[in-house]
Amino acid sequence: MQWEAITWQRMAERLAGHLDDPGRAPGPGSWQRVGIDGAPAAETGVLAGRLAEALRLRGRPSLVVPADGFLRPASLRFEFGRQDVDSYLGGWYDTAALWREVFGPTDPGGSGRVLPDLWDPVTDRATRSPYVALPPGGVLLVHGPLLLGHWFPFDLSVHIRLSAGALARRTEESARWTLPAFARYEADTEPGSAADAVVRADDPRHPAWTGIRSS
Repeated sequence: MQWEAITWQRMAERLAGHLDDPGRAPGPGSWQRVGIDGAPAAETGVLAGRLAEALRLRGRPSLVVPADGFLRPASLRFEFGRQDVDSYLGGWYDTAALWREVFGPTDPGGSGRVLPDLWDPVTDRATRSPYVALPPGGVLLVHGPLLLGHWFPFDLSVHIRLSAGALARRTEESARWTLPAFARYEADTEPGSAADAVVRADDPRHPAWTGIRSS
């Protein structure tokens, strides 16, 4: 891969410009969907927030949806123990709810009524958040870990990559048991090949990226 040094702000502006290109604009009754993929230590929400602001300045409505708002209940996540790598990879996130409540409403001709979150892992209860109406022509921004292994219908996907060493350093002690899960995700899913753009963020103060690959 060839890397270009860039700031997070400039990256967000480039991504917003790509989405706002007339040749990529969504048709009537349609939305654009963006995935920002990365381990929790990659802080995907930062880029999602900057991109939402860059889109707002272009007059484009957007909605940021964190994947962590769609964790499954603790009884299901911890069915095989609190540190089971297989469960983390395949059973922690309620992908069916994401399809139903987030991606389905933004299919062409959908309602645009998106549920921004479903489950609070701290209280282990439903959030009961109201649906949010994303106007046609708006942009859905989903961010979080393990997004590129589920065939989610992203129009644009970004993978924020950390080297194994950086990931270990920046992952909280209590979550380091997840490191083998991300190693397997890297090997099996190859998010660096699946994504439209890859960001190298070992030092978050000095990111670099591949730019947006031609489709």
